[in-house]
Amino acid sequence: MSTDASGPRWKNVNPDKPVEILLAEDNPGDVVLTEKALERGKLANNLHVTNDGVEALQFLRQEGEYVDAVQPDLILLDLNMPRKDGHDVLEELQAAAALCRIQVVVLTSSESEEDIARSYELNANAYLTKPVDFDGFIEIIDRIEEFWFQVVKFPEE
Repeated sequence: MSTDASGPRWKNVNPDKPVEILLAEDNPGDVVLTEKALERGKLANNLHVTNDGVEALQFLRQEGEYVDAVQPDLILLDLNMPRKDGHDVLEELQAAAALCRIQVVVLTSSESEEDIARSYELNANAYLTKPVDFDGFIEIIDRIEEFWFQVVKFPEE
């Protein structure tokens, strides 16, 4: 893995470098919506997509086909995925010193109080429910981008 012993990088956005985003999402329609919303955004970004929790963890650990994967600045995580769901991914992130500081926004269709509480117990940084309409989806992605990459301050590396 490309991180040093201190764990993953913390950084403020460098306008000359694209933001690296991992989208862990099994719904092709939601992937397309996220891609379109990020294309319309203010920041240059590289969106990496995995289709389930197993692939997301392989990407983050740089295993298998993801051996050359970059460490994301932000993970957009669906909860309802095959093989390993979002809560399983959060548990494994929390247990891995090299991954536990990556910012994770749960972006899911679930409005379950149990899912919300469990996600925060597993150190998700935010929990957002996916809007059902295109304009709402665009707005929520715009707000994620603005908040995580323009408002929030992180310690320097």
